[in-house]
Amino acid sequence: MTAKANILDEKAIGRALTRIAHEIIERNKGIEDCILVGIKTRGAYLATRLAAKIDQIEGKPIRTGELDITLYRDDLLTKHADKEPHVHQVDINHDVEDRQVILVDDVLYTGRTVRAAMDAVMDLGRPAQIQLAVLVDRGHRELPIRPDFVGKNIPTSSSERVVVSVQETDGEDSVTIHEK
Repeated sequence: MTAKANILDEKAIGRALTRIAHEIIERNKGIEDCILVGIKTRGAYLATRLAAKIDQIEGKPIRTGELDITLYRDDLLTKHADKEPHVHQVDINHDVEDRQVILVDDVLYTGRTVRAAMDAVMDLGRPAQIQLAVLVDRGHRELPIRPDFVGKNIPTSSSERVVVSVQETDGEDSVTIHEK
């Protein structure tokens, strides 16, 4: 699959994450009651980077955690009756009760992954608020979910695929659009 368009390079991703880190701090008036929760795989790496940027800005670490949510591939959807994401593992070693939980993901598309992540967080307790930070919002929502922090809005058609590559797993940082 070849890239139709290169949207973000390494520097642009870094700038977007720095801006999101500042927005998180500003909106929450600091980080005392915040927990960053990355949605595996790439959302977890982005959450780790955000945590480092927030630590650098605030001079203290932010609480972090991870959720492992499996989303069926588009070509396998017809084989599965429920078509829903499944939460496989929750690694949040902090009390979410009355905290600001900030979910972090790479791409927001239909909203189903975020809904599953919110359900998993709610199973742990009742946060004061759940916020959403995404590197890319590509539209086409099937659920009424809106991100609070966005690196870049990328209008796409449903025949396109947004691919986020991160250094940790892919050897480079980039966001590209591909034809399905």
